[in-house]
Amino acid sequence: MDVEVVLQEEDMQDSWSLLSFMASCLMVFGGALPYVPQYQDIQRSSNSDGFSTRVCLLLLIANILRIFFWIGKQFELTLLLQSVVMIIAMFAMLHLCCTVHNNNRVSTKQRRLSDLDFRYFWKWSAFEDYLLFCFGFTVLCAVVTLLLLDSVVYVETLGSLAVMCEAMLGLPQLLQNFHNSSTKGMSVKMVLLWTAGDVFKTTYFVVNESPAQFWVCGSVQIIIDVAILLQVLLYSQDTRAKLG
Repeated sequence: MDVEVVLQEEDMQDSWSLLSFMASCLMVFGGALPYVPQYQDIQRSSNSDGFSTRVCLLLLIANILRIFFWIGKQFELTLLLQSVVMIIAMFAMLHLCCTVHNNNRVSTKQRRLSDLDFRYFWKWSAFEDYLLFCFGFTVLCAVVTLLLLDSVVYVETLGSLAVMCEAMLGLPQLLQNFHNSSTKGMSVKMVLLWTAGDVFKTTYFVVNESPAQFWVCGSVQIIIDVAILLQVLLYSQDTRAKLG
């Protein structure tokens, strides 16, 4: 009888370990999955106007900060790997948007980081400028973190800034939709996957007792996701017709 109980407990532990591993894999790669349909839509239509590249800006800053937060306060390795995957995904999105924009560009005038014109911040023509900006930001963070790594206040502030930026990732898309009075060019699948992913990861943060910054971030993201989905309904032709 005791042997059977032990075997059952071992089976339960194995099953739980497998589920934990699958959840960790989903956390690492799940954050980048919503951008696959958006990437495909831009590639297919050769038009990136419906997607706000400032989403990439916020996610790049958030995940770079999160990596340095991990150095100061080592939380789950899963979340660190998620940041690396997300950074790669955002560079892929930016590269595609730059390529499409340059192919459709009528004017020969190029906007470069070296112009130091704030009006065109994050609207540069060359993908290399985005890489250069992120490299400079990373070096700056590395220097400051090296000097203040022993400061608990600095490390906690770093984590708060990281999750604050990530929490706001849907805001540029929300504002762009509002400005255009349309969600045309934005992948609804992307937003649905955002919502599903944010619900999952917020639950993951709570269950795994991650730092409070993470689940607060997830909750704010869910609210913004729902607001964007409401925009999809509001700006659809059928709804507009009903509203007269």
